[in-house]
Amino acid sequence: MKIKAFISQPMRGKNDEDIKKERDMINVWCKARNYDVIDTIFDFGDESPIYYLAKSIEAMSKANIVIFMNGWEEARGCRIEYEVAKAYGKEIMILSDINK
Repeated sequence: MKIKAFISQPMRGKNDEDIKKERDMINVWCKARNYDVIDTIFDFGDESPIYYLAKSIEAMSKANIVIFMNGWEEARGCRIEYEVAKAYGKEIMILSDINK
């Protein structure tokens, strides 16, 4: 069985290109470890940030492991995702450098 990974990625202040570049790097990192990454890049529209956080938590419910990318501690949504993952016993991995 492949491990399903949820990625918590800070996005505030980043453009779509930067987010995609970071996501592509973490996807390569995960693939090398035989993790199947759950897609959480949502089409951003007029919805509130809470709406997207709720969608992320829903996606996290399907994950075996939750991976937090560099800078997660400074991002409100990532901190909330961390608390949810911890409270519900998800395996947590914190990456400060995905090149390791």
